Amino acid sequence: MESPFIVALPLALAVIMLGVGLSITAEDFLRVFKAPKAVGIALGCQMILLPVITLGLVSVIDLEPALAVGVMLLVASPGGTTANLFSHLAGGDVALNVTLTAINSVLALVTLPIVVGWSLEHFMGAEAGIGLQLDKLLAVFAVVLVPVLVGMAVNRRSPDFARRMEVPVKRASVAILVIVVIGALAGQWRVLTENLVSVGSVALLLSAFSLAVGYWVPRAAGVNRPQAIASAMEIGIHNATLAITVALSVLDNEQVAIPPAVYGVVMFLPATIVAVSLSRRDRNEKSPVPA
Repeated sequence: MESPFIVALPLALAVIMLGVGLSITAEDFLRVFKAPKAVGIALGCQMILLPVITLGLVSVIDLEPALAVGVMLLVASPGGTTANLFSHLAGGDVALNVTLTAINSVLALVTLPIVVGWSLEHFMGAEAGIGLQLDKLLAVFAVVLVPVLVGMAVNRRSPDFARRMEVPVKRASVAILVIVVIGALAGQWRVLTENLVSVGSVALLLSAFSLAVGYWVPRAAGVNRPQAIASAMEIGIHNATLAITVALSVLDNEQVAIPPAVYGVVMFLPATIVAVSLSRRDRNEKSPVPA
C-alpha cells in the first residue's frame, strides 16, 4: 500500500501548477515571436547545454547510480514556480519568465522522458529502463498540464480573481514544496546522511552553474540584461516537486528523489545571492551620476 505522502504528491503538484496557470495567458505562448532570440537561447541552454554540463558534473563527483539519475531528472525538469519571484526581485523580464515556463512545461513532455530514460540505462543498467513507466509519466504530466490549463481559463474569464489568487496560491506552493522536500528526505534519511556532502555539493554546484549559464550565455549572445536575468532564473530554479513526483510515482525509487529534495533546500541560497547582486547592480546603473 502506498504511503499517504506519495498518494498526495500529484495533488500537491497540481496546486503548484494551478498557480503557474493563473499567471499565464494564451498571449504568453505567442510572445516567443516577439523575443525569438532570448527564448531560443534560453531553451537551448536548458534543454541541451545544461544536461551536458550536469552529466560531466555527476561523473566527476562519482555519485551512486540512483543519485546520479536523480540529478539528471532534476536538470531535465522545467523551471520552478519561484523563478518569476526571483526574476522580479533581480530586475528581470518577468513576462519572458512566464513565456519560458509555459513553453518548458509543454516541451518537458518530450525532453524529460528522453533524458531520464537515457540516464536510467547509462547509470543503472539496461534493465533499469523498465522503471520509466510511460503511462504513469503521462499521468504525471496530465497533473502538470491540466491545472495549468484550468488556471489559464480562470485567468481569461476572471483576470481580477486570478490576480487576487496568485499570492495565496504562491504561498501555498512554497508551503507544499517544504512539505514535499521534508517527506522525501525523511524517507531516505540514512542514504541522505551517508551522501550528504556529495549530494549537497552537486545541488549547490548545479544551482550555481544553472544560474551562470542562464545569464552569461544569453549575454554573450547579445540578449539584453532583463531578458538574461529572466533566463538565469528560469534555468537556475528547477521544479523540484515535479522531479520528486516522477521519482516516487513513476520510477518508484526513493533514492532518485534525494537530489531533487536536497536541491529544493539549497537552491534558495545561490538564487538569493544572485538576485540581490543583480538587483543592486541594476540600481547602481540607474542611479544618477553626481555632478
